[in-house]
Amino acid sequence: MSDPLEPNFTDPGASDASSADTNEPVTSGSETLGAEALGKERVPEPIDSIELPPPQNAVEEGQWLKSTLHKWLDEEFLPEIVNEHIAARASQVFVRQRMEGENNLNALVLAVLTEMQGYDFSKSFYSEFAVANAVGDLLLDSLGIERCCGN
Repeated sequence: MSDPLEPNFTDPGASDASSADTNEPVTSGSETLGAEALGKERVPEPIDSIELPPPQNAVEEGQWLKSTLHKWLDEEFLPEIVNEHIAARASQVFVRQRMEGENNLNALVLAVLTEMQGYDFSKSFYSEFAVANAVGDLLLDSLGIERCCGN
């Protein structure tokens, strides 16, 4: 019996899977099975980076984000006083990043995430990840971009 830890080990119960390791379809009788049918996922195409237009007024954008995020936080769970503070902090980070010339959505979301890691969420239902993701979703909505697939 072969040792499974040996580099040349072949499982006697396994069929020849040489074509299953590729993206080539496998033929089974009269059917052609793709990678999805074999339980393997195809590698998705990367989504293009999303750039916000340069700010006309970063402070105004921040006020919009603060009120929109605060409303979202209140509607998603329970309205709480802490939601106002969370929205204010996230919008403060956003405004600073925009004033420094950051227009890339991913970079803006990561900046909010990073800065919010120092925030005390013990009195909230939320975490820094939920807040940063909400900021990204709200910005995508404002640009008219579908959240699902970057379209």
